[in-house]
Amino acid sequence: MRPMRRAGDDYAGRMADTPSGGSLPPSPSMPAVASTGDGLPSLPRRRLNWRRALVLAGVILLIAAGAIFMIVTLGTNFGVEALLVGTVAAILPVPVLVACFLWLDRYEPEPLKYLIFCFAWGAFVSTAASLLVNETAAGWLDNRGLPIALTAVLVAPFIEELTKALGPILLLIFRRREWSGITDGLVYCGLSAIGFAMVENILYLGGRGYAAGVEQYGPATGAQQVFAIFIGRILLFGFAHPLFTSMTGVGLGIAARTADRRVKVLAPLAGLLLAMMLHGAWNLLPTLTEATGEVLITIVGLVGVMVPIFFGMVALAVWLRAWEGRLTERTLPDYVRAGWLTPPEVAALTSLGRRHAARVWAKRVAGDTGLRAMRGYQFAATRLALLRDGALRGLDRRPVDRERTAQEERELLDLISTYRSFFVGRDPQSPVGVWDGRQYHLRFPDGSQRSVQAPEDPVVPIPVVLAPPPPPPPPAYAAGYGLPPWYGPRPPGPWPPHR
Repeated sequence: MRPMRRAGDDYAGRMADTPSGGSLPPSPSMPAVASTGDGLPSLPRRRLNWRRALVLAGVILLIAAGAIFMIVTLGTNFGVEALLVGTVAAILPVPVLVACFLWLDRYEPEPLKYLIFCFAWGAFVSTAASLLVNETAAGWLDNRGLPIALTAVLVAPFIEELTKALGPILLLIFRRREWSGITDGLVYCGLSAIGFAMVENILYLGGRGYAAGVEQYGPATGAQQVFAIFIGRILLFGFAHPLFTSMTGVGLGIAARTADRRVKVLAPLAGLLLAMMLHGAWNLLPTLTEATGEVLITIVGLVGVMVPIFFGMVALAVWLRAWEGRLTERTLPDYVRAGWLTPPEVAALTSLGRRHAARVWAKRVAGDTGLRAMRGYQFAATRLALLRDGALRGLDRRPVDRERTAQEERELLDLISTYRSFFVGRDPQSPVGVWDGRQYHLRFPDGSQRSVQAPEDPVVPIPVVLAPPPPPPPPAYAAGYGLPPWYGPRPPGPWPPHR
């Protein structure tokens, strides 16, 4: 990792030498890119080969089977009416919890299909497997005269955390490039835990709450018990399952951004083990309280252990939220020196506030199309920063991976150039500026022109026109290593010659 630099620092510094894994591909002109109805480009879609199609079909069938199993099991155990009541009550907090995790994922939002997959995996596959294992373990303990409560302490934490993590693990195996780090691990594992908690809450709210109350004293009592359980399990301790599984998410996120094979294995195992231990400790508190009658055990455990861990994870998540912004500040200046970007554009990517200001500016100078183009530009630029960071970390070990990185880098750079064309040079309140990789060349309405060095703190957000690229250097580096080449189109000129 290189030390953090300010977005307006001198961009002419040398890159750290990195071992090359091959040569650059030839420098073509702008390829045709897929576009939406308004002419904006879109990321190219990868083809689905037969192996991935089989895996996808198997996952869909597994989730569907888990959903059917849970619906039939819960409906049979405590009736359709209790199932509906429990479902409605359990769904109420889900949008709030999901929004909290999506709030963490603002810099480079993950594809919706992967978010839905993790949620559905936790809600149906994990709950179905956990229910079968827990009931089997409880029966085994009961037959041997052991307390059934041991299931909650010794069995449930193991099977529940393992199955909740399997969905995100599958994503890491088959879609590693969709993982940008610990933030993605928190989001994917958090959504899996939210799905699990939702279905588990249906069991408690509908079965142990409404159905049990109706059976004893009638619907009024059932409603009261639903309300009491809702307050305790959801409003007060609804963070429990996401907190446990977030430990696994941290481990998976570390594994996704390291080239060390030992860390790739040990980090997820350590995170999963910590999640199981934390989950087991959580379940142990009420078990000990019930066995001893000492409520103080639960109070001390919650206030002294669980709550501090919770706030510690919140602080970590907030800090990680800005990691992708700081990453663009560290890696994208390489593309500034190569002539792909300008200092103000890099500065405008380093925080959510500046990104919002850039979108407001783009809408003012180019309307709604400019706004959508700026959003696409920001997303592509963030992905480019993550891609280059991964290359510098040595994540691509195989030649086929390096070739894929080169192709993706080219696609992102082409997208960035196309997005820029929708809003650069259109601000009537600013002089036309050209960035040649070292300084600005400003042209004023009276026809005068002068060169200006990049200020220490770039003025944002004013994307400027890029000068024509210099002659391509010899192909001495693999894509993502060394100084990035220019393989974009020549913007309309004439522009000042390179010196």
